[in-house]
Amino acid sequence: MLLKLIINTYKVSFTGLSRETWLLSMVMLINRSGYMAIPFMSLYVTQSLGESAESAGLIITLFGIGSIVGSSVGGKFTDMFGFRPVQIISAVTGGLMFIFFSTITHFYTLCVLSLVISFFAEAFRPANFAAIAGYAREGTTTRSYSLNRLATNLGWTVGVSLGGIIASYNYKLLFIVDGSVSIIAGLCILVLLPNTKVLIRKEAGQAESNVKPWQDPFFVKFLVLTTIFNTSFFTMFRIAPLFFKEHWHFDEFLIGIILAINGIIIAAFEMIMISRIEKRRSGIFYIIVGVILIACSYVMLLIPLPLQLLLAILAILFFTFGEMFAMPFINTFVISRSNALNRGLYAAGFTLSWSIAQVIGPALGFLIAERFGYDTLWAGIAFILFLCAYGYYRLSLGKDNTPTLENL
Repeated sequence: MLLKLIINTYKVSFTGLSRETWLLSMVMLINRSGYMAIPFMSLYVTQSLGESAESAGLIITLFGIGSIVGSSVGGKFTDMFGFRPVQIISAVTGGLMFIFFSTITHFYTLCVLSLVISFFAEAFRPANFAAIAGYAREGTTTRSYSLNRLATNLGWTVGVSLGGIIASYNYKLLFIVDGSVSIIAGLCILVLLPNTKVLIRKEAGQAESNVKPWQDPFFVKFLVLTTIFNTSFFTMFRIAPLFFKEHWHFDEFLIGIILAINGIIIAAFEMIMISRIEKRRSGIFYIIVGVILIACSYVMLLIPLPLQLLLAILAILFFTFGEMFAMPFINTFVISRSNALNRGLYAAGFTLSWSIAQVIGPALGFLIAERFGYDTLWAGIAFILFLCAYGYYRLSLGKDNTPTLENL
């Protein structure tokens, strides 16, 4: 009965989507299925290379710095040259660099490669964000983003599950597989997806304004809060795996399975949940609920009970449902503020928020964990998220041009 409900809900939700939207989502499914190296990066640096946790934090921070530059440049290039070439070049080049990464053991060379790889990996994101809107039929934009998110999470589930298995066998193979899949995704875009320059020019001619995201005060405030949220969000997939390994003594396979719960639940239930709740309350209400649930997920890691596996699963469950509440409406807001003339820059602003979070979160998180303990880190993140939820609430009370958070 439940399976039939899921199937029927998917049919209703995705009817009328363009062929290109489905193909792009298929490419994202392939691409994210190979996303297995980054979640295990901290373990690779500490367990395979024998470096310290602070060194792992440095590597991940450098990934974040490269991501910041990649987001900015990728968004600008998307508005200049189109989303298709940016996606192809970034996916193929990033994949080649990942494979090269697997052959290097010199720590400082790995630091440089981290910057280069993350630059190309993150340049892909704003281009892909713009591509979803570019290929969507009129009136299907939000559902097109939902399909892409579904594909992303299905791919994530496959990636982290296989990543745990591969890491238990050979860490270097993680980077070879990740890079190879990225190359395949870029070639799929080249072969399967059409050039849309004519359609983009037509849409751009219909756009009413070319406001830059930094000229949009409400969007800037929203991004500040979202950056704080993202900083806390990333910690679950960057630092928690090392915590599970060192303090709760889980092996890599079990860690991969625990993380995969996130993608399985999102893939199975997010579209059903969103289709049933989106018209009942304002978007800001669901964003706040999501942020609070993710705060509770870190509280689970603080509970001093000898039931570590149960607590880890509960933490992932709280985290996953928080993500399901918050993320779709955050994405919807970003889409609603942009048009064909500035979509790349708005997408860059949004992905830049994620990139900054990757710099701040891991470096500061590892530092706090090493000097003050993991309990201090988890308590601090939970407290920050509760404050962030209040910040979204205060922002929703402000006056600004539509669309505001209350209009979501």
